[in-house]
Amino acid sequence: MKLSNSYIGLPEDFYQVINPLPVKSPKLIAFNEDLAKDLSLTMDLDEALKYFSGNSVPENTTPIALNYAGHQFGNFVHELGDGRATLLGEIEVDKERFDVQLKGSGPTKFSRQGDGRSALGPVIREYIISEAMHHLNIPTTRALAAVSTGEHVFREQIEPGGILTRIAKSHIRVGTFEYFASRQQWENVKLLADYTIQRHFPEIRELDNHYLELLKAVSNGQSKLIAKWMSVGFIHGVMNTDNFTISGETLDYGPCAFMDEYDPATVYSSIDHGGRYAFGNQPSIAAWNLASLAGCLISFIDNDSKKANELATKVLDDFSINTNQEILNVMCQKIGLDGNSDQHQTILKDLLKIMIPNQADYILSFRYLGQALLDKDSLFLDQFKEKEKIKEWLSNWKLTVKELDLDAEELVKKMDSINPIYIPRNHNVDNAIKAAYEDNLEPMHELLEVLKNPFKENKKYSHLTVPPKEEEKILQTFCGT
Repeated sequence: MKLSNSYIGLPEDFYQVINPLPVKSPKLIAFNEDLAKDLSLTMDLDEALKYFSGNSVPENTTPIALNYAGHQFGNFVHELGDGRATLLGEIEVDKERFDVQLKGSGPTKFSRQGDGRSALGPVIREYIISEAMHHLNIPTTRALAAVSTGEHVFREQIEPGGILTRIAKSHIRVGTFEYFASRQQWENVKLLADYTIQRHFPEIRELDNHYLELLKAVSNGQSKLIAKWMSVGFIHGVMNTDNFTISGETLDYGPCAFMDEYDPATVYSSIDHGGRYAFGNQPSIAAWNLASLAGCLISFIDNDSKKANELATKVLDDFSINTNQEILNVMCQKIGLDGNSDQHQTILKDLLKIMIPNQADYILSFRYLGQALLDKDSLFLDQFKEKEKIKEWLSNWKLTVKELDLDAEELVKKMDSINPIYIPRNHNVDNAIKAAYEDNLEPMHELLEVLKNPFKENKKYSHLTVPPKEEEKILQTFCGT
């Protein structure tokens, strides 16, 4: 495995040089051959186990743990950093770099008295959900390998240990900028911004105001990302600034979850006591995080502080407007309508209002709506407890679609191509983790297989479309640390 590391060209304040800590009896429980092929990685499973357990370091690379700070639930933490992760290096594919990071690879100077390890459960969780996000066409870090370490970690109870190999366009976060800005190390902020532009947005080097354009580029990426989250009911759970990427990828699958019954106030994270990161709050939290990034870049946007603030404020205002429109666009597409039409927006909002008291399943309601155009109303209507209002809405929606003079079968195909039938439902992920703890990896691999084609129904996997029974519902998810 040939790796390089461009990040070590930055000053030593940015990282700690450190090797992964070897483990006793590693076992490769998943290897993403499709991703390995995309990365032009050729290795046998023995070689993969050696590198992705941390028991051997590839030649000609310098592993590092990255430094960053961050706002966690609105409170600033001066120093965080990779307390249980090691960046092995970078793979270059078609002139684009990808980080190869081991998560759960042992303590670093940022561990804050932690063991630097991960339990196997969070490793499996991130592997499944990050790959599901990729196949749902949502920008995300990806999982290359999952390893059980043969060792145990101590959390609420004794659990088997695991290591995840994570692939990312980079691990630069808003919190990386905050680390240096909070210390008024402006030269390092500028170095980081220049590195980020070179790596992620080289096209803006030709524009006049690099740093304003950087803020705009990050803003545009996050607008599209948040809209896609909302379209499939994904709840990140810890939208802290240290989990908010500059690349526009979804990062950190700790207490995340996919919503079953639609409710904007839904929270799964066991540590989100006030509902700060509830499903419906995600667009406004993204704006909050971008404001934190703007604060780090403000002195580089313009020498005149008043003008700099005006320019940055305009980007943030545009972000809120653009994100709202991105959400309307993708949500209206889910019901076969146009997000730019006031009438179509109203139809969408009326549906969502009916879904809340009916505790309608978020995924299946949209998936089965298309069938109603083919005179198969029952699957859609079965998602609702009270039928009167939803029947009235359905009649109005059908009339609106008819007025568009579109081919019904073609429209259903289009809707089915953006409304998944399969998502990594919380109870199925939990079942896969429990089975893995009993040395049964079949549920994990079955879930991974079906999630490769989330928009195509396969009767063989019909049990994975079913929402949880009352006793199967997962009401809380937990951080991997």
